Amino acid sequence: MTPAIFGITGATLTADERAFFAEADPVGYILFGRNCESKDQLRALTDDLRTIHGRERLIVSIDQEGGRVRRLKPPVWLEHPPGAAYAALYEVAPISAIEAARTGAELLGRELAEVGITVDYHPPLDLPQPGAHDVIGDRALGSVPMQVAALGRAILDGLASAGVVGCIKHMPGHGRSATDTHKEMPTVTASAEELASDLEPFRTLKDAPLGMTGHLLFTAWDAKSPATLSSTVIRDIIRGAIGFDGLLLTDDIDMEALSGSVPERSERALGAGCDVVLNCWAKMDDMVGIAQRC
Repeated sequence: MTPAIFGITGATLTADERAFFAEADPVGYILFGRNCESKDQLRALTDDLRTIHGRERLIVSIDQEGGRVRRLKPPVWLEHPPGAAYAALYEVAPISAIEAARTGAELLGRELAEVGITVDYHPPLDLPQPGAHDVIGDRALGSVPMQVAALGRAILDGLASAGVVGCIKHMPGHGRSATDTHKEMPTVTASAEELASDLEPFRTLKDAPLGMTGHLLFTAWDAKSPATLSSTVIRDIIRGAIGFDGLLLTDDIDMEALSGSVPERSERALGAGCDVVLNCWAKMDDMVGIAQRC
């Protein structure tokens, strides 16, 4: 089995994809808007993926948070609010906000389960800092660790009640990023003492079954390698200080925050201690390279 989650080019599998996936046997797949045209089409696609592998327990994943991070869109699917909506409600009525987040996540999860999706890369537990890039922005569930953990737990519980597994992200924290990791690697110069608060929501929800790394360089922990590629950060911070012992995925390994070829990055991430590489863009050469090297 290839320790990777691969993307797909379109609404149906190509012959080349079908043959490659059958041979490489990846851990699972990630879906984007390009793969999601209608409920019937999407269910047929996810059923097709399961047929290739002959198993029901297959990671078929998506980024569906609500707000601007959504792959399933109206009018076929419902509009869901961003994390900031729950954060704002929490300021007024914490218990109501927690219940709203749980109920909203269950509704979202039911939409996913209906079309055969089993994993949602949600919730983000990042604590945004003043002046940071808005790559997190209104996706955040707040800036107070206890609040973010409470709302994050509600989202995980809501998804689980619909039969969908959530994923905490982006460990060890993306809230201090000055740049968008899709385009370049941020360097975080905060001290270890300052970073302690960023870890708190992840530590509180360390029992989550899935977690995702972030492509940020934290000089306090490793001045040479970003978290995804740092054995020090993964061993000492994610597995150690946070105490996360679930399945650890990379953020999209194709992001421009990382250097080297995609297969090289993948090999380095796995060598650093990540369990699975997330490769989103369905480029056959990259996927073949990952399967060969990893």
